[in-house]
Amino acid sequence: MSAEERHFQPRCCPCCESNAAEPATAGPQGGFSRRHFLGGLGGAAIGGMALSGLSWSLLRAGESAAQQAPARKPLVVKPVLSYATPSPRPQTSWRSWGGIQTEADAQAELARIQDELAKLKQQADFPVEFLPVTGAKSPEQVPAAELQQCDAMLLYAAGGPMSICDLALKAGKDVVYFVRHKSGPVYLWYEIVSPRYLRQHTDQLAMKGLAEDDVVVDSLDEVLWRLRALCGLKNVRGLKILAIGGPGAWAQSAQKAAENVQRLFGWELKTITYEQLSQLIKEARADQAAVESARKQAEQYLKIPGTTLETKREFVDNCFLLERVFLALLNREQCKALTVNACMGTIMPVSDTTACLTLTLLNDAGYLAYCESDFIVIPSCALLSSISGKPAFLHNPCYPHDGVITLSHCTAPRKMDGKNLEPARILTHFESDYGAAPKVEMRPKQKLTHIIPDFAFRTWAGLRSEIIDNPFMDICRTQIDVRFSCDSLTLAQKLRGFHWGTIYGDYIREVGYALRRIGIGWEVLG
Repeated sequence: MSAEERHFQPRCCPCCESNAAEPATAGPQGGFSRRHFLGGLGGAAIGGMALSGLSWSLLRAGESAAQQAPARKPLVVKPVLSYATPSPRPQTSWRSWGGIQTEADAQAELARIQDELAKLKQQADFPVEFLPVTGAKSPEQVPAAELQQCDAMLLYAAGGPMSICDLALKAGKDVVYFVRHKSGPVYLWYEIVSPRYLRQHTDQLAMKGLAEDDVVVDSLDEVLWRLRALCGLKNVRGLKILAIGGPGAWAQSAQKAAENVQRLFGWELKTITYEQLSQLIKEARADQAAVESARKQAEQYLKIPGTTLETKREFVDNCFLLERVFLALLNREQCKALTVNACMGTIMPVSDTTACLTLTLLNDAGYLAYCESDFIVIPSCALLSSISGKPAFLHNPCYPHDGVITLSHCTAPRKMDGKNLEPARILTHFESDYGAAPKVEMRPKQKLTHIIPDFAFRTWAGLRSEIIDNPFMDICRTQIDVRFSCDSLTLAQKLRGFHWGTIYGDYIREVGYALRRIGIGWEVLG
């Protein structure tokens, strides 16, 4: 074997070796050793709480027959109508612009707002709760308990003081600032929200916590997608994630990636070692009822229309038993998210299969389940799912050319639209030719949103595309060729990080709106 062959292992990603951290050492041809290149996979030493007291008997005792993935938490919105009722004064200007001038005007407007909120709630494809709408001529008239309870204020700024918006911002609440042009009586702040409030009588944005994209004129659809983004942000913040083998990061410092995720997203990391997992699987295999249940589940799964078995059946059975173990762990730790480190090697002798199909099953059940424990990209996938309510596809990108790029990985959700199973061939994992991995045939002509996260968590890029083919090349099993919306050279020059997150539908606006509040930049390509 040549030095070059020893230096470059047959893997699609450089984050798939042992989960033991190593000191930096010189590698072949004067480079770094492979494990140093990984940035370390040091489990609990990297960050997060290491689990203890695990046994299959205890996990099984805590199982719920109707166990389901935790639903998205609803966004709680406090609607407020800000207005004034001036009194006439002789021979002077006594009223500002706007069609809300009297209490009767305000009551009619409150009724209009209530009708609009009922329509918004009906149209929402995400969980949202609207508190009672309040008419306020001063900050003191906004109920303090409701302000504390809400996640965001929807401010109908017909008139009145700027301090009502200040009240919400000082309380750390997001604000969607709504003004009317033609959807009802014209609002004062339709005229002056930019010079008087956003720019504070200057030429630049001067507000903290409010920006130009927080202002909506007339359109309820524009309100809706902003609330969808805020709901996604609420659900991705403070996420609990179970990291099998500890957190990792593609070719980067796993320590730094874990710190960034905890700092920016407030995630709670819980880790389990492969030694612990191995013992749990050994105990589960001794549980004949669990083994038989996994076998029956696999049998039923393979009968689903559009599902084709092209690997050993025992690999599929073992994937369902592994899913049972993962579900029990998720249930015990009250986690919605899980990721598997060293999934291209270490887990195989532990589980006698690959984790690929198991992660597909978890995603299709509403969990957030990812391979490789790449904490560079996992937050982007979780954000996409939290915004859309659909599972995200974590994958490798190839090189853009002629307006086309190939995206591929050996695990992918089948319920990419959040409801319906796409056809799938159950094959081996490509690099190992072992286990069970789905080749998901994604929907031709389907519009997609891609997040391209950078290693440094400074600026993520967004890209729109459309699926044009499901090829079957000698690469990771799920493969899509997509036609994207910008120049190929532009995309090539803007590539950053490595893995991407992809989801069905167009959520470019929502992602950018959420990221501004996290402190990560957003660049839309095309």
